Amino acid sequence: MSEHPDCALVRKGYVAFSEGDLETLGTLMTADAVYHVPGNNLLSGHHKGREAILDRFRRMGEETNGTMQVQLDAVLADGRGHVMSFHTSRADRGDHGLEIRQGLFFTIVGGKVTDIDACTEDIDEEDRFWS
Repeated sequence: MSEHPDCALVRKGYVAFSEGDLETLGTLMTADAVYHVPGNNLLSGHHKGREAILDRFRRMGEETNGTMQVQLDAVLADGRGHVMSFHTSRADRGDHGLEIRQGLFFTIVGGKVTDIDACTEDIDEEDRFWS
């Protein structure tokens, strides 16, 4: 059974993120893509535009001294331009550690990501880590 192209696109993004390949990540999204991140911390909010999203990823790396790791658990497509991914994030920041399950809801149009909504199992824990 072959993988749906939208799932393959999201998996490619996870690989690029894990390898720190922001150039490839940028090619997977539209210039006006938006990334919605819950919580009340330095990385939450609505990141509008490809460059703002890539800047957020750069900041994650800087804030964690490169310790940010993401283990992809599942990718699901509806065949109508929506993909859900589930992963576990691990990182250290100062004397704080984080290990948390998260999910992303992607909207894909014309083979490119246009919108990402992030969800987490514990918003308060993420706020503590990123504040």
